[in-house]
Amino acid sequence: MLSGTRLAATALVLCCASCVAFASTATKKVDELFATWSKPDHPGCAVGVLRHGRMLYSRGYGFADIEHDAPITPATVFHVASASKQFTAMAIHLLAQDGKLSLDDDVRKYLPELHDFGKTIKIRHLLYHTSGLRDQWDLLILAGWRMGDVITEQDILDLVWRQQELNFAPGEEHLYSNTGYTLLGVIVKRVSGKTLREFTDERMFKPLGMAHSHFHEQYGSLVKGRAFSYIPLPGPQQQGYRSIALSYSNVGATSLFTTVDDLARWDENFYSGRVGGKDPLSAMQLKGTLNDGSEIAYASGLMIGDYRGLKVVEHSGGDAGFRVQLTRFPDQQFSAIVLCNAGDADTSLLSRKLADIYLADQLAPATRTQPTEEAPEPSSELAHPDRDRLQAYAGTYYSSELNAVYIVGVRAETLFVRYPRGELELQPLGTDAFAAPPVGVLKFDCAKATRCETLLVTTDRVRNLRLNRVDLSQGPSA
Repeated sequence: MLSGTRLAATALVLCCASCVAFASTATKKVDELFATWSKPDHPGCAVGVLRHGRMLYSRGYGFADIEHDAPITPATVFHVASASKQFTAMAIHLLAQDGKLSLDDDVRKYLPELHDFGKTIKIRHLLYHTSGLRDQWDLLILAGWRMGDVITEQDILDLVWRQQELNFAPGEEHLYSNTGYTLLGVIVKRVSGKTLREFTDERMFKPLGMAHSHFHEQYGSLVKGRAFSYIPLPGPQQQGYRSIALSYSNVGATSLFTTVDDLARWDENFYSGRVGGKDPLSAMQLKGTLNDGSEIAYASGLMIGDYRGLKVVEHSGGDAGFRVQLTRFPDQQFSAIVLCNAGDADTSLLSRKLADIYLADQLAPATRTQPTEEAPEPSSELAHPDRDRLQAYAGTYYSSELNAVYIVGVRAETLFVRYPRGELELQPLGTDAFAAPPVGVLKFDCAKATRCETLLVTTDRVRNLRLNRVDLSQGPSA
């Protein structure tokens, strides 16, 4: 008969053998999951799987720099796009903890250049995307910029300061706006006297040992071991990838450079509280509320939700060819980090499939999503305005908020718009409304049957931006 000591030892051996077997099986499944990204001359992903503060698995798949045969590793430096926002938010919460600002402060206290919209925009509105401010990227595109241009912080601010209207009153709705996080970065600089890069280096990255992380303020600055971004070549049969420029010289909403290994240290801080302590970290994860008291899923640079019955705290990111997902299951102390440099990588799906592998015994059964109904086609009556009506739309329109001219014309019974650095054919949607893919929707305000005086442009994150008809002989300010 075995003694108690021998029984315990035997149980330990069996437990360890079981753990080793599970780890081997999980590793095989992860490698199969990322097999698509583990090919020659192919961009790929860096992956980190964390449990109870320990790295269960980390590996790189594919190439960080295809032209120089540089493979991706867990130490490869990635631009993490909008996943940067949680670091900007943490900087704000640290300043609030220092007593340097309050989340209920009017942002114009620190940003007097911002137009007085007649309603107070608070810092917390910027954190939760409830400010009503139009999104900077949509505004830049409408003004004729291309995302491959060198876009500086000042370029964005010059455009934001010109805005005269909001999408909605502050606190009334939740609509994602990168503008808010660029402004939060500026607030950090004006309150602390340090740039966002300097502040986060001093207060966050150095204390946590995140030696390969920084906010990238100048696009041309050299970074050793970085990944470059790629998108699939066009065509029905994808035959490879091409590089795509990322020339951002702005921070706050984006532009954090970091690694899987560094993000593991950041993830652990949400449990240890080494930087900031429990209060700012708890505040970071409080969901925002609207004016009517209803709760939204967005916190401070973090989305709070659930996956198959388990709570998740996460954020995605996508700029140029970079696609990233940071997902944490706080109750299980489990996290999945997926950083990719391929524009067709579905990092949200990949991170969830990692959870499926490692948390299989804790997840609720997967449910099928119901297919969404397709939008109805425009009615034939509205789809073909007559030529007289088309001529009423034709003309030149100017926006002081964009500092841009849009020229609307008729060509072969079709309406088109020429805007800075582009031309789009318009597709009828309804009375005086046209789709202008991929930009958005144009709607004409026609007080006179023969001449429309106003053009309103709406995108996913910009509503009713007004352009007024002008006589170019008098200049755009007429």
